[in-house]
Amino acid sequence: MDNTSILSILSQATLVAKFVLALLVLMSIGSWTLMFQKWFALKAAQRKAADGLDRFQKARDLREAVQSLGGDAASPLYHVAQQGVAEFNRLKEAGSSGDVVADNVRRSLRQGVGNEMTRLSASLSFLATAANTAPFIGLFGTVWGIMHSFHAIGQMKSASLATVAPGISEALIATAIGLFVAIPATVGYNIFLGMISNIEVQLVNFAGAFLNRVQREINAHRGAGRPSAERGDRPDRTDRG
Repeated sequence: MDNTSILSILSQATLVAKFVLALLVLMSIGSWTLMFQKWFALKAAQRKAADGLDRFQKARDLREAVQSLGGDAASPLYHVAQQGVAEFNRLKEAGSSGDVVADNVRRSLRQGVGNEMTRLSASLSFLATAANTAPFIGLFGTVWGIMHSFHAIGQMKSASLATVAPGISEALIATAIGLFVAIPATVGYNIFLGMISNIEVQLVNFAGAFLNRVQREINAHRGAGRPSAERGDRPDRTDRG
């Protein structure tokens, strides 16, 4: 079937069938646009997360580790680190104990990872919706085309192929476009879920590395304060006697 015959069939389709086809075409354009954007965004996020985690682990202390991330707000590690640093500084200024600091920073990091996963997963629901609903929308167009064919048979009182062919062709085109929308959307959705799962692992590893840095900072401060306190409590030998 050439393009001229397809356009001829579409031009003769009913208003409902044209609406169904237009909806499927819009869903297809939206799905492909989203998939291209999401692919490049998630690829960049994976690369930045891996590079940032590597720099963070190689830094000497927490301050240098946070500075190694830079100010790239597009990095998935950036907002997680900012949330952890803000909570750490807030508790240090309040004079909280080391256990309280570590526990609160852990919760802040968990919240930061959750927020970042929500951001990365945004708009994937559109692909899931397109993948699940497009076949049924196409099926609706198919059923409507067949109904139109039976209506034509009743009006013309003829069951010849020329009578039913336009409605059946209209129905098959709706089915084909519905599958054309659903199959790429399903494949893209599953691929992006895998990529987001990989980024989540990197974020969890980063949160663990960040918390280890915080605990080392706490232990370092405890170790620095303990000898002086012990020297102040120990009696001077010259006063014994």
